[in-house]
Amino acid sequence: MNPEFQAVDVDYAAIAPILVVAAGALVGVVVEAFAPRRHRHGIQVWLTTLTLAGAFAALVAWSSQSHTVTLGGSVVIDGVSVFLMGALLLLSVISVLIMAERFGGVGADAFTPMGASTPGSSQEDAATRAGYATSEVFPLTLFAVLGMMVFLTANDLITMFVGLEVLSLPLYVMTGLARRRRLLSQEAALKYFLLGAFSSAFFLFGSALLFGYAGSSDLSAISRAISTASGDLEGLLVPGVVLVLVGLLFKVGAVPFHSWTPDAYQGAPTPVTGFMAACTKLAAFGVILRVTFVAVGANRWDWQDGVYVIAVLTMVVGAVLSVTQTDVKRLLAYSSIAHAGFILVGVLAFSQAAIGGVMFYLVAYGFATIAAFGIIAMVRQGGSEASHLSQWAGLGRRHPVVAGAFSFLLLAFAGIPLTSGFTAKFAAFAPAVEAGPGGAVLVLIAVLASAVTAFVYVRLIVLMYFTDATGDEVVALTPSVPSTIGITVGVLATVVLGIVPGFALDLASSASEFLL
Repeated sequence: MNPEFQAVDVDYAAIAPILVVAAGALVGVVVEAFAPRRHRHGIQVWLTTLTLAGAFAALVAWSSQSHTVTLGGSVVIDGVSVFLMGALLLLSVISVLIMAERFGGVGADAFTPMGASTPGSSQEDAATRAGYATSEVFPLTLFAVLGMMVFLTANDLITMFVGLEVLSLPLYVMTGLARRRRLLSQEAALKYFLLGAFSSAFFLFGSALLFGYAGSSDLSAISRAISTASGDLEGLLVPGVVLVLVGLLFKVGAVPFHSWTPDAYQGAPTPVTGFMAACTKLAAFGVILRVTFVAVGANRWDWQDGVYVIAVLTMVVGAVLSVTQTDVKRLLAYSSIAHAGFILVGVLAFSQAAIGGVMFYLVAYGFATIAAFGIIAMVRQGGSEASHLSQWAGLGRRHPVVAGAFSFLLLAFAGIPLTSGFTAKFAAFAPAVEAGPGGAVLVLIAVLASAVTAFVYVRLIVLMYFTDATGDEVVALTPSVPSTIGITVGVLATVVLGIVPGFALDLASSASEFLL
């Protein structure tokens, strides 16, 4: 038989979670087109939640038992991809629960303060009139999750690029859905689009150079070509690797590729910001692990020094600039940049223990981040979102539960013991110390940067508990049941992963193997 016409084997059990999410996203588009407007939101919430839960069930039942390379070698299901897909689906579920808030999900301000009565459906009517009951955010979320899953499981550069585009395009639209702050949100969407365009361009150009070097876009083929020095054009290798890594570092907000990341965080609807911060970072770092360990690890001495410099700059710039921020979402944006640097420290250790540590870090950071942005969406002053730090003064006195939960999450970001942040940093930094003097220096810089960010978080905690409010009183608004569940799960996960992290650490360690 002519090889050009050979059938491609597909292991449907292995890729079942991807198929479930794709089907749910397509059904969501049909619902958006034909369902009555008054029922559309409820249908989309249930459809999206059940789709993600069904995909997770398929992952546990079938994919976790079917480690293979399928779809003509373009998709790989192994321990790393299964673990990260499972984490992605769990984080997406709690993100959707927070987005399900009829008013906070896309940036409305028509909440009721905690303890106040809700007069019938007046809140819903106000949200609908203002245009904040936007339901298209849910199929867009599913398409973004679909792209992230393809991105995580890609075994060649072409499939990675497809996944990168599928995850990015819905996020550009979701960033622009905060209609109450229309100009800021649209500016953020445009900047995020341009940032994503740069990322895609660098990644695609680097992929073309690596294809020219190895004669294949398959990661294993690229690795073999590097190991045997059999590439046709040796001069294409290092530029190709650098450009691909630059494209990926754009997606995690590493310095100096971070320029508009804070603007996107600030302008996007707050629950969408949490989803982007947690899930996009997880997907991008999963791909960075696969590219650096599977494809180009054999020549890491040619490019690793540059990534060392980027890791140092990312930690230092993220920590220092977080001190100067007066907007709480921009503060967490720069905190996210610093965390990207901390995770790069683990990546640069180049060991199996480092893979498990990085994956645990991504999970711990994701739960805390989504819960934190869910709380930020609840806090209002004068009828609008309390974005300025000064507006958070006195929150601890009026709403001690909300302020306490947010304070605990901030301490987790700082890496205080008995929080998931401390365990995650230890899991990522320990392999770096064992890797040699270079890793130890990186860890020392990371600890100093963590101390700087801790000052920022403690300053905000002091503001909430020990500073009197000026002007209108700050209020924490009553969330719906789904939103409450999402925030609670995020906070509880941060507690559990800090106090009894053994199971999650063991799971990440046992899953830290790539299928070559």
